[in-house]
Amino acid sequence: YEMSDTIPTVYQVLDGKAPANTRAVRSQFAPATRVQYSGGGTTITQVLITDVSRKPYQQYMYEEVLAPMGMTSSFYDQPVPAGKRAILATGYKENGTEIKGKYHVYPEQAAAGLWTNPTDLAKYIIETQLSYQGKSSKVLSKETTIIRLKPLIDKEAGLGVFIMNKGGATWFSHGGANEGFRCQYFGDLENGNGVVVMVNSDNGAILNEIVNSVATVYGWRDFYNPVLKKLVTVDNAVLKTYTGKYEINPGFNLTVTLEGNQLKAGATNQPTFDVYAEAENMFFVKLFDAKIEFIKTGDKVDKLVLHQNGRQTTAKRTE
Repeated sequence: YEMSDTIPTVYQVLDGKAPANTRAVRSQFAPATRVQYSGGGTTITQVLITDVSRKPYQQYMYEEVLAPMGMTSSFYDQPVPAGKRAILATGYKENGTEIKGKYHVYPEQAAAGLWTNPTDLAKYIIETQLSYQGKSSKVLSKETTIIRLKPLIDKEAGLGVFIMNKGGATWFSHGGANEGFRCQYFGDLENGNGVVVMVNSDNGAILNEIVNSVATVYGWRDFYNPVLKKLVTVDNAVLKTYTGKYEINPGFNLTVTLEGNQLKAGATNQPTFDVYAEAENMFFVKLFDAKIEFIKTGDKVDKLVLHQNGRQTTAKRTE
């Protein structure tokens, strides 16, 4: 929402009622049966915390989470108080245009309302690493941290974090994407390594480049293993047939666009990325290890298959 908008309450957001600009948040399947990224689900935890604590969300999170970890420059206040606006970065669109009003307001505080910086977020990574090893409990005990970082239904997802194994180490990570801003962090659980990268732009292409450079310079074993690919040329007329929206899960889509002769893709509320052809219907991503395969039924492209981390996810075309 822009600063000049009428900002909905979190309850109006969850019910999809005016002036909210999003659909109502409703359960799509039974709990503990499958994994799906859900900003709406995270927003429900915001209500849960305020109901139980009887405190405003921003106050509870600062007192119980941010301040104990030393994240004293970070806050969840939405809208941003006048006294804190001077320290905030201005967001920019992918084409370099400034976000109207410099940045948006997010009543979905738990999902999108945190203002922080790399130094503060690194303190969260360090506290998580120490708590996991039983060396600190500023926010969570060792037992709770282990539960939070343990993959549940999906081997790549814990509670609020993504999990991956590289070079014999277990890493936890998450990215962020509000309009005009992109970020990514990684931390490992065994060796104390970690990195946080933030940009005040919708063009987050540089994030993984910086992360991979850090991994190379600091010798993170098998974190980044570049592979040589041979490009093939695909006619623009064929590329146009791939453009559209593909549903991965209800409310979570992969949108494919064409800019000039460059095919791009982007998931809901995440930055777009370039994809490159290694065959007429198979494209790879430079920024991370993934491929997109376009499938035809007859003469029409009606679905794609996302190949990532040894898994294949089929997404049907909806537009």
